[in-house]
Amino acid sequence: MSNLITRQPIRSLLAFLFSFSFLAVATHAQHSALVKLNSLPRIEITHGVSLHIVSPEPIQKVDVSSHALAGDLLEANVLRLKVIPDSAYLLLRTPDASVVVTVIGESFIAQYQLCFVPPGLGLTPTLLNIMPEHCQPLDISGVDLSTPAMKVHALSLLKSRMSAAIRSADGYGIRTRLNQVYTLGEYIFLDLSFENRTGLKYNIDELRFKIEDKKITKATNVQSAEVKPVWQLYPNTPFKRNYRNIFVLKKMTFPENKVLNIELTEKQISGRTVTLKVKYGDILKADTF
Repeated sequence: MSNLITRQPIRSLLAFLFSFSFLAVATHAQHSALVKLNSLPRIEITHGVSLHIVSPEPIQKVDVSSHALAGDLLEANVLRLKVIPDSAYLLLRTPDASVVVTVIGESFIAQYQLCFVPPGLGLTPTLLNIMPEHCQPLDISGVDLSTPAMKVHALSLLKSRMSAAIRSADGYGIRTRLNQVYTLGEYIFLDLSFENRTGLKYNIDELRFKIEDKKITKATNVQSAEVKPVWQLYPNTPFKRNYRNIFVLKKMTFPENKVLNIELTEKQISGRTVTLKVKYGDILKADTF
């Protein structure tokens, strides 16, 4: 499944995180040990109409309590459910003609009661946004910073004015800048911007992060370790003038004789390549959120 990050206003994200944090505090007092079927939000579904469930976080797991429904992930945070043709009779045989769908995100679980209704009424919903009041917080091992939290911090970096670059590199009319480095928990946030000083649009092929030797000679075996970003704010898009993005990496360490090379390559066969060298000291001097 692919990860597609959609743009949302920072106020909406902050509101969701605030509401979700409040729910986490109030959970022990308000949620009982058992959740009953008739207490779940009821959503109608019918044959021939897909229901799209939009999650504020990438969906980790989904459980549907009936074989009469089929589901797939259109995007990392969009679940599509639909009634399988010739299977509606299975739904009619279930108690109350209802099915429970469970959606698990990075830090929450949400459940809904899907109620089958005959087609043709025109009132069946096609889109459901998971709201904070539908969620119960989870502590999933390995997820220590949710995607909405990453997005909030990344957008806060974009709001800040760019000062003198920490590092910069030029090549083929393209200037690459490392504007800011921040850390949060086990993650490093890199604020990168690219300026195209030519009249040719730059079509990004790849943006790669590699730990490599600081000095390379012909007699040296080059050792390279690629570091994959765990998340980025926007997808890589072509740019005519300026392009700025936030990349999140897992915290790393490397010796003084190595650097973190950020390599930008173009799609064309004779594409332009620019490499920005980041020293370990630049990361050690990072600010914290």
